[in-house]
Amino acid sequence: MPGGVSCEFMNRPSVNKPGVWLMPSWISTARRWAAHAVVGCVLLGSSLATAAPMAAPETMPTSTATSASTAAASAASQHLSQILAGGSPSGVSDLRAMQDHFRKLSEQLLQCTVGVEVGAAQGSGVIISKDGYVLTAAHVAGQPKRDVVFKMADGRMFRGKTLGLNRTMDSGLMKIDGADDLPFAEIGVSTGLKEGQWCLATGHPGGYQSDRQPVLRLGRILLLQNLAITTDCTLVGGDSGGPLFDMQGKVIGINSRIANNLSANMHVPVGTFTDTWKRLTTAEAWGHYPGNEPYLGVAGDGDLPEAKITSVRPSSPAFKAGFQAGDIVLKLDDQDLTDFLSLTEAVAARQPGDKVKVLVQRGEETKELSVELGKKG
Repeated sequence: MPGGVSCEFMNRPSVNKPGVWLMPSWISTARRWAAHAVVGCVLLGSSLATAAPMAAPETMPTSTATSASTAAASAASQHLSQILAGGSPSGVSDLRAMQDHFRKLSEQLLQCTVGVEVGAAQGSGVIISKDGYVLTAAHVAGQPKRDVVFKMADGRMFRGKTLGLNRTMDSGLMKIDGADDLPFAEIGVSTGLKEGQWCLATGHPGGYQSDRQPVLRLGRILLLQNLAITTDCTLVGGDSGGPLFDMQGKVIGINSRIANNLSANMHVPVGTFTDTWKRLTTAEAWGHYPGNEPYLGVAGDGDLPEAKITSVRPSSPAFKAGFQAGDIVLKLDDQDLTDFLSLTEAVAARQPGDKVKVLVQRGEETKELSVELGKKG
Protein backbone atom coordinates (compact mmCIF):
# COMPACT_ATOMS: atom_id res chain seq x y z
CA MET A 1 0.00 0.00 0.00
CA PRO A 2 1.83 3.16 -1.15
CA GLY A 3 2.30 6.05 1.25
CA GLY A 4 1.72 4.11 4.46
CA VAL A 5 -1.46 3.94 6.48
CA SER A 6 -3.54 6.99 7.29
CA CYS A 7 -5.08 7.19 10.74
CA GLU A 8 -8.29 8.98 11.52
CA PHE A 9 -10.48 9.16 14.59
CA MET A 10 -14.17 9.28 13.88
CA ASN A 11 -17.42 7.54 14.74
CA ARG A 12 -17.95 6.02 11.31
CA PRO A 13 -15.40 4.36 9.03
CA SER A 14 -14.57 5.72 5.63
CA VAL A 15 -14.64 2.83 3.21
CA ASN A 16 -12.86 4.86 0.54
CA LYS A 17 -9.72 5.72 2.51
CA PRO A 18 -6.81 3.31 2.81
CA GLY A 19 -6.29 1.67 6.17
CA VAL A 20 -8.57 3.73 8.39
CA TRP A 21 -7.85 3.03 12.07
CA LEU A 22 -10.71 3.76 14.45
CA MET A 23 -10.35 4.30 18.18
CA PRO A 24 -13.40 3.52 20.38
CA SER A 25 -16.04 6.24 20.58
CA TRP A 26 -16.06 6.37 24.38
CA ILE A 27 -12.52 7.82 24.77
CA SER A 28 -12.72 11.28 26.42
CA THR A 29 -12.03 14.48 24.53
CA ALA A 30 -8.66 14.93 26.26
CA ARG A 31 -7.67 11.38 25.51
CA ARG A 32 -8.80 11.73 21.89
CA TRP A 33 -6.54 14.77 21.54
CA ALA A 34 -3.58 12.91 23.03
CA ALA A 35 -4.26 9.84 20.87
CA HIS A 36 -4.49 11.96 17.74
CA ALA A 37 -1.19 13.64 18.51
CA VAL A 38 0.67 10.41 19.20
CA VAL A 39 -0.90 7.89 16.84
CA GLY A 40 -1.02 10.30 13.93
CA CYS A 41 2.71 11.02 14.27
CA VAL A 42 3.63 7.37 14.67
CA LEU A 43 1.59 5.96 11.79
CA LEU A 44 1.32 8.61 9.07
CA GLY A 45 3.91 7.88 6.44
CA SER A 46 4.78 4.46 7.86
CA SER A 47 3.62 1.05 6.70
CA LEU A 48 1.83 -1.32 9.05
CA ALA A 49 2.71 -4.25 6.82
CA THR A 50 6.49 -3.86 7.30
CA ALA A 51 6.71 -4.01 11.09
CA ALA A 52 9.41 -6.35 12.37
CA PRO A 53 8.45 -9.27 14.61
CA MET A 54 9.04 -8.95 18.33
CA ALA A 55 12.61 -9.79 19.38
CA ALA A 56 13.40 -12.99 21.26
CA PRO A 57 13.79 -12.57 25.05
CA GLU A 58 17.23 -11.82 26.47
CA THR A 59 19.29 -14.50 28.26
CA MET A 60 19.97 -14.35 32.01
CA PRO A 61 21.45 -10.91 32.91
CA THR A 62 25.21 -10.80 33.54
CA SER A 63 25.50 -7.44 35.30
CA THR A 64 23.63 -5.12 37.64
CA ALA A 65 22.99 -2.64 34.81
CA THR A 66 21.59 -5.32 32.54
CA SER A 67 19.46 -6.67 35.36
CA ALA A 68 18.04 -3.23 36.14
CA SER A 69 17.33 -2.60 32.47
CA THR A 70 15.62 -5.96 32.12
CA ALA A 71 13.57 -5.32 35.26
CA ALA A 72 12.44 -1.93 33.91
CA ALA A 73 11.48 -3.48 30.57
CA SER A 74 9.61 -6.25 32.37
CA ALA A 75 7.72 -3.72 34.49
CA ALA A 76 6.79 -1.73 31.37
CA SER A 77 5.65 -4.90 29.61
CA GLN A 78 3.58 -5.90 32.62
CA HIS A 79 2.00 -2.45 32.73
CA LEU A 80 1.09 -2.68 29.03
CA SER A 81 -0.33 -6.16 29.52
CA GLN A 82 -2.56 -4.83 32.30
CA ILE A 83 -3.85 -2.10 30.00
CA LEU A 84 -4.50 -4.50 27.11
CA ALA A 85 -6.31 -6.87 29.48
CA GLY A 86 -8.89 -4.17 30.25
CA GLY A 87 -7.15 -1.15 31.70
CA SER A 88 -7.28 2.41 30.38
CA PRO A 89 -4.24 4.30 29.07
CA SER A 90 -3.32 7.13 31.43
CA GLY A 91 -1.25 9.29 29.13
CA VAL A 92 0.77 9.74 25.98
CA SER A 93 3.40 7.14 26.97
CA ASP A 94 0.72 4.47 27.39
CA LEU A 95 -0.84 5.33 24.05
CA ARG A 96 2.57 5.18 22.39
CA ALA A 97 3.26 1.75 23.91
CA MET A 98 -0.15 0.48 22.77
CA GLN A 99 0.38 1.82 19.26
CA ASP A 100 3.80 0.17 19.05
CA HIS A 101 2.25 -3.13 20.11
CA PHE A 102 -0.49 -2.83 17.46
CA ARG A 103 2.08 -2.13 14.75
CA LYS A 104 4.01 -5.27 15.68
CA LEU A 105 0.82 -7.30 15.33
CA SER A 106 -0.34 -5.70 12.12
CA GLU A 107 1.71 -7.56 9.50
CA GLN A 108 0.32 -10.94 10.47
CA LEU A 109 -3.23 -9.63 10.88
CA LEU A 110 -3.30 -7.99 7.46
CA GLN A 111 -1.69 -10.86 5.57
CA CYS A 112 -4.13 -13.50 6.78
CA THR A 113 -7.30 -11.40 6.38
CA VAL A 114 -8.90 -12.09 2.99
CA GLY A 115 -11.72 -10.69 0.95
CA VAL A 116 -14.17 -13.34 -0.25
CA GLU A 117 -16.64 -13.33 -3.12
CA VAL A 118 -19.41 -15.94 -3.21
CA GLY A 119 -21.52 -15.27 -6.26
CA ALA A 120 -22.53 -11.61 -6.11
CA ALA A 121 -21.98 -11.41 -2.36
CA GLN A 122 -18.81 -10.00 -0.81
CA GLY A 123 -17.44 -10.42 2.68
CA SER A 124 -14.29 -11.23 4.61
CA GLY A 125 -12.51 -14.20 6.15
CA VAL A 126 -9.33 -15.22 7.93
CA ILE A 127 -6.85 -17.94 6.95
CA ILE A 128 -6.14 -20.23 9.90
CA SER A 129 -3.85 -22.86 8.31
CA LYS A 130 -1.06 -22.84 5.75
CA ASP A 131 -3.09 -25.20 3.56
CA GLY A 132 -5.88 -22.65 3.24
CA TYR A 133 -8.74 -23.23 5.67
CA VAL A 134 -10.66 -19.97 6.07
CA LEU A 135 -13.06 -19.04 8.87
CA THR A 136 -15.96 -16.78 7.92
CA ALA A 137 -19.62 -16.13 8.75
CA ALA A 138 -22.33 -18.58 7.70
CA HIS A 139 -24.35 -15.82 6.04
CA VAL A 140 -21.30 -14.98 3.88
CA ALA A 141 -20.80 -18.62 2.83
CA GLY A 142 -24.52 -19.15 2.16
CA GLN A 143 -24.41 -22.87 1.36
CA PRO A 144 -21.82 -25.67 1.23
CA LYS A 145 -19.82 -26.40 -1.94
CA ARG A 146 -20.22 -22.99 -3.56
CA ASP A 147 -17.41 -21.44 -5.61
CA VAL A 148 -15.39 -18.77 -3.81
CA VAL A 149 -12.83 -16.20 -4.98
CA PHE A 150 -10.33 -15.25 -2.27
CA LYS A 151 -8.42 -11.96 -2.48
CA MET A 152 -5.25 -11.52 -0.43
CA ALA A 153 -3.97 -8.26 0.99
CA ASP A 154 -1.01 -8.39 -1.45
CA GLY A 155 -3.35 -8.66 -4.45
CA ARG A 156 -3.05 -12.39 -5.11
CA MET A 157 -6.26 -14.25 -5.95
CA PHE A 158 -7.20 -17.87 -5.24
CA ARG A 159 -10.22 -20.03 -5.84
CA GLY A 160 -11.88 -22.48 -3.50
CA LYS A 161 -15.13 -23.77 -2.04
CA THR A 162 -17.44 -23.14 0.87
CA LEU A 163 -17.61 -26.04 3.32
CA GLY A 164 -19.84 -26.44 6.36
CA LEU A 165 -21.88 -23.82 8.19
CA ASN A 166 -23.84 -23.45 11.40
CA ARG A 167 -26.57 -20.93 10.68
CA THR A 168 -27.66 -20.62 14.31
CA MET A 169 -24.18 -19.49 15.39
CA ASP A 170 -23.40 -17.84 12.01
CA SER A 171 -20.14 -19.78 11.68
CA GLY A 172 -18.86 -20.90 8.31
CA LEU A 173 -15.79 -22.61 6.85
CA MET A 174 -14.15 -22.29 3.43
CA LYS A 175 -11.10 -23.89 1.79
CA ILE A 176 -8.64 -22.43 -0.71
CA ASP A 177 -7.83 -24.92 -3.48
CA GLY A 178 -4.25 -26.14 -3.83
CA ALA A 179 -2.80 -24.02 -1.02
CA ASP A 180 0.30 -25.22 0.82
CA ASP A 181 2.21 -22.24 2.27
CA LEU A 182 -0.16 -19.38 3.03
CA PRO A 183 0.16 -16.86 5.87
CA PHE A 184 -2.26 -17.74 8.65
CA ALA A 185 -3.47 -16.66 12.06
CA GLU A 186 -3.35 -18.80 15.16
CA ILE A 187 -6.64 -19.86 16.72
CA GLY A 188 -7.17 -18.51 20.23
CA VAL A 189 -9.84 -19.37 22.77
CA SER A 190 -13.11 -17.56 23.40
CA THR A 191 -13.46 -18.90 26.93
CA GLY A 192 -11.68 -16.87 29.58
CA LEU A 193 -12.18 -13.55 27.79
CA LYS A 194 -13.11 -10.57 29.95
CA GLU A 195 -15.39 -7.62 29.39
CA GLY A 196 -13.27 -4.52 28.89
CA GLN A 197 -10.46 -6.46 27.23
CA TRP A 198 -8.92 -4.70 24.21
CA CYS A 199 -9.29 -6.35 20.79
CA LEU A 200 -8.76 -5.73 17.08
CA ALA A 201 -11.14 -6.45 14.20
CA THR A 202 -10.12 -6.57 10.55
CA GLY A 203 -12.09 -6.87 7.36
CA HIS A 204 -12.98 -5.27 4.05
CA PRO A 205 -15.68 -2.63 4.75
CA GLY A 206 -17.75 -2.05 1.63
CA GLY A 207 -16.10 -5.08 0.00
CA TYR A 208 -12.55 -5.77 -1.21
CA GLN A 209 -10.76 -2.84 -2.85
CA SER A 210 -7.50 -3.43 -4.71
CA ASP A 211 -6.01 -0.09 -3.66
CA ARG A 212 -6.64 -0.61 0.06
CA GLN A 213 -5.33 -3.02 2.67
CA PRO A 214 -7.76 -4.71 5.06
CA VAL A 215 -8.90 -2.14 7.62
CA LEU A 216 -8.10 -2.55 11.32
CA ARG A 217 -10.45 -1.35 14.07
CA LEU A 218 -9.47 -1.07 17.71
CA GLY A 219 -12.03 -1.65 20.44
CA ARG A 220 -13.00 -3.43 23.63
CA ILE A 221 -15.18 -6.38 24.54
CA LEU A 222 -18.49 -5.04 25.84
CA LEU A 223 -20.45 -8.22 26.52
CA LEU A 224 -19.77 -11.97 26.59
CA GLN A 225 -22.56 -14.46 25.85
CA ASN A 226 -22.69 -18.08 24.71
CA LEU A 227 -23.87 -17.14 21.22
CA ALA A 228 -21.88 -13.95 20.64
CA ILE A 229 -19.09 -11.60 21.69
CA THR A 230 -20.17 -7.95 21.55
CA THR A 231 -17.47 -5.30 21.01
CA ASP A 232 -17.29 -1.62 20.13
CA CYS A 233 -15.08 -2.33 17.09
CA THR A 234 -16.83 -0.38 14.33
CA LEU A 235 -18.11 -2.67 11.56
CA VAL A 236 -19.98 -2.05 8.31
CA GLY A 237 -21.15 -4.18 5.40
CA GLY A 238 -18.29 -6.21 3.91
CA ASP A 239 -16.64 -6.75 7.29
CA SER A 240 -18.84 -9.81 7.92
CA GLY A 241 -16.74 -12.96 8.22
CA GLY A 242 -13.58 -11.07 9.13
CA PRO A 243 -11.61 -11.91 12.27
CA LEU A 244 -11.63 -10.51 15.79
CA PHE A 245 -8.18 -10.77 17.40
CA ASP A 246 -6.94 -10.62 20.95
CA MET A 247 -3.82 -8.63 21.82
CA GLN A 248 -1.58 -11.62 21.06
CA GLY A 249 -2.85 -11.70 17.49
CA LYS A 250 -4.93 -14.84 17.97
CA VAL A 251 -8.40 -15.24 16.47
CA ILE A 252 -11.07 -15.10 19.20
CA GLY A 253 -14.13 -14.43 17.04
CA ILE A 254 -15.59 -13.81 13.59
CA ASN A 255 -17.48 -10.65 12.61
CA SER A 256 -21.16 -11.56 12.43
CA ARG A 257 -24.02 -9.14 13.04
CA ILE A 258 -23.86 -5.38 12.70
CA ALA A 259 -26.02 -3.51 15.21
CA ASN A 260 -27.96 -0.31 14.59
CA ASN A 261 -25.25 1.37 16.65
CA LEU A 262 -22.10 0.92 14.57
CA SER A 263 -19.98 0.65 17.71
CA ALA A 264 -21.84 -2.29 19.30
CA ASN A 265 -21.37 -5.30 17.04
CA MET A 266 -21.48 -9.05 17.44
CA HIS A 267 -18.85 -11.68 16.69
CA VAL A 268 -19.09 -15.49 16.58
CA PRO A 269 -16.96 -16.98 19.42
CA VAL A 270 -14.12 -18.96 17.88
CA GLY A 271 -14.87 -21.87 20.24
CA THR A 272 -17.88 -22.85 18.16
CA PHE A 273 -15.56 -23.56 15.20
CA THR A 274 -13.34 -25.88 17.23
CA ASP A 275 -16.36 -27.59 18.82
CA THR A 276 -17.95 -28.36 15.43
CA TRP A 277 -14.82 -28.74 13.30
CA LYS A 278 -15.64 -32.20 11.93
CA ARG A 279 -19.11 -31.11 10.82
CA LEU A 280 -17.69 -28.00 9.18
CA THR A 281 -14.90 -29.82 7.31
CA THR A 282 -17.36 -32.39 5.95
CA ALA A 283 -19.50 -29.59 4.44
CA GLU A 284 -22.49 -30.12 6.72
CA ALA A 285 -25.03 -27.31 7.05
CA TRP A 286 -27.36 -27.00 10.01
CA GLY A 287 -29.31 -24.56 12.14
CA HIS A 288 -31.23 -21.42 11.24
CA TYR A 289 -30.47 -17.73 11.07
CA PRO A 290 -31.81 -15.44 13.83
CA GLY A 291 -35.41 -14.47 13.14
CA ASN A 292 -35.87 -17.45 10.83
CA GLU A 293 -36.76 -20.21 13.28
CA PRO A 294 -38.35 -23.44 11.99
CA TYR A 295 -41.78 -24.43 13.32
CA LEU A 296 -43.39 -27.88 13.67
CA GLY A 297 -46.38 -27.08 15.87
CA VAL A 298 -46.43 -29.74 18.60
CA ALA A 299 -46.16 -29.75 22.39
CA GLY A 300 -44.74 -32.55 24.52
CA ASP A 301 -43.84 -33.71 27.99
CA GLY A 302 -40.19 -32.96 28.74
CA ASP A 303 -40.12 -35.27 31.77
CA LEU A 304 -40.77 -38.48 29.85
CA PRO A 305 -37.95 -40.68 28.48
CA GLU A 306 -39.53 -40.49 25.02
CA ALA A 307 -40.58 -37.83 22.52
CA LYS A 308 -44.30 -38.05 23.22
CA ILE A 309 -46.67 -35.53 21.62
CA THR A 310 -49.26 -34.15 24.05
CA SER A 311 -50.98 -31.74 21.65
CA VAL A 312 -50.91 -30.62 18.03
CA ARG A 313 -51.61 -26.99 17.15
CA PRO A 314 -54.42 -26.50 14.59
CA SER A 315 -53.29 -25.50 11.09
CA SER A 316 -49.65 -26.14 12.00
CA PRO A 317 -47.25 -28.11 9.75
CA ALA A 318 -47.60 -31.07 12.14
CA PHE A 319 -51.41 -30.89 11.94
CA LYS A 320 -51.31 -30.85 8.15
CA ALA A 321 -48.90 -33.82 8.11
CA GLY A 322 -51.21 -35.95 10.26
CA PHE A 323 -49.54 -35.83 13.71
CA GLN A 324 -51.82 -36.78 16.62
CA ALA A 325 -51.68 -36.32 20.37
CA GLY A 326 -50.21 -39.49 21.89
CA ASP A 327 -47.79 -40.12 19.01
CA ILE A 328 -44.25 -41.00 20.10
CA VAL A 329 -41.69 -39.60 17.66
CA LEU A 330 -38.93 -42.17 17.10
CA LYS A 331 -36.90 -40.57 14.32
CA LEU A 332 -36.60 -37.33 12.41
CA ASP A 333 -34.97 -38.24 9.10
CA ASP A 334 -32.13 -40.56 10.21
CA GLN A 335 -31.77 -39.09 13.70
CA ASP A 336 -32.95 -41.21 16.64
CA LEU A 337 -34.92 -39.29 19.28
CA THR A 338 -34.87 -40.13 22.98
CA ASP A 339 -37.08 -37.44 24.53
CA PHE A 340 -39.01 -34.31 23.62
CA LEU A 341 -35.92 -32.13 24.02
CA SER A 342 -34.12 -34.16 21.37
CA LEU A 343 -37.08 -33.57 19.02
CA THR A 344 -36.97 -29.83 19.73
CA GLU A 345 -33.23 -29.71 19.02
CA ALA A 346 -33.59 -31.74 15.83
CA VAL A 347 -36.21 -29.33 14.50
CA ALA A 348 -34.13 -26.30 15.55
CA ALA A 349 -31.20 -27.61 13.49
CA ARG A 350 -33.29 -27.23 10.32
CA GLN A 351 -34.65 -24.29 8.36
CA PRO A 352 -38.18 -23.22 7.47
CA GLY A 353 -39.19 -24.97 4.27
CA ASP A 354 -37.14 -28.10 4.94
CA LYS A 355 -39.01 -31.31 4.17
CA VAL A 356 -38.35 -34.06 6.72
CA LYS A 357 -39.54 -37.63 7.25
CA VAL A 358 -40.73 -38.47 10.75
CA LEU A 359 -41.19 -41.98 12.13
CA VAL A 360 -43.84 -42.15 14.87
CA GLN A 361 -45.27 -44.87 17.02
CA ARG A 362 -49.06 -44.75 17.30
CA GLY A 363 -50.38 -47.43 19.55
CA GLU A 364 -49.04 -50.73 18.25
CA GLU A 365 -48.22 -49.32 14.81
CA THR A 366 -45.36 -47.27 13.40
CA LYS A 367 -46.06 -44.68 10.72
CA GLU A 368 -43.83 -42.51 8.55
CA LEU A 369 -45.07 -38.94 8.13
CA SER A 370 -43.70 -36.30 5.79
CA VAL A 371 -43.78 -32.70 6.97
CA GLU A 372 -42.57 -29.37 5.60
CA LEU A 373 -41.38 -27.17 8.45
CA GLY A 374 -42.94 -23.73 8.75
CA LYS A 375 -41.51 -20.46 10.05
CA LYS A 376 -42.10 -19.54 13.68
CA GLY A 377 -44.10 -16.40 14.23
